Amino acid sequence: MKLSLKTNPVEPGDLLIRMHNQVGAAVDVTGEKYGQSCRWLCHGCGERSEMPESDYLFFIRRSANTHAGDCRAAYHRIR
Repeated sequence: MKLSLKTNPVEPGDLLIRMHNQVGAAVDVTGEKYGQSCRWLCHGCGERSEMPESDYLFFIRRSANTHAGDCRAAYHRIR
């Protein structure tokens, strides 16, 4: 499977975990390893965690993994 810049973007500086959805688009978990400031973003469909910057890694990781397992989107901008 070939990944594009949209589905496999450059890693952000605060990247903790990078998962891939069913078609290879990145689902990034970012924030602090310890504390209450983690969030996730799917580069396939654009969906993100419900409470940005307000959840612990343990809960965000589970939510991101569930989304990655269900998502089949590969976002490509048409120009």
